[in-house]
Amino acid sequence: MKIQGKLFIWLSVFMLAMAVTYGVWSKEPVGTTALVLAFGLTIMIGFYLAFTANRVDAMAQDNKEADVADEAGEVGFFSPHSWQPLSLAIGGAFLFMAVVFGWWLAYFSAPLLLVGLFGWVFEYYRGENRTQ
Repeated sequence: MKIQGKLFIWLSVFMLAMAVTYGVWSKEPVGTTALVLAFGLTIMIGFYLAFTANRVDAMAQDNKEADVADEAGEVGFFSPHSWQPLSLAIGGAFLFMAVVFGWWLAYFSAPLLLVGLFGWVFEYYRGENRTQ
């Protein structure tokens, strides 16, 4: 986390320099305000990361001799086969086409969306995948 803190603090210094340069050069208040607010956001994140880096254990990214696999953990569980995203995609496509062609098409897309959504949420609560 020390590296991220330093990166954000240096980014905030850059944002402040750009805000001052832009403000003096263009005399335009909106862009200058946006850059000053971006400076504020980056300094808050950088300070938080640098402040909490002292309270947590050293991570693999803080070690110059670390490998990429040192910080790798479990990625998660991904469904090997599922037809539910297809139903969601078709229902979503019909719903967006309803904006173009007419809202009556939303009545046909809503059941597809609901079937896909409930099927995807409850996919591992019933049927052959119940034990996974």
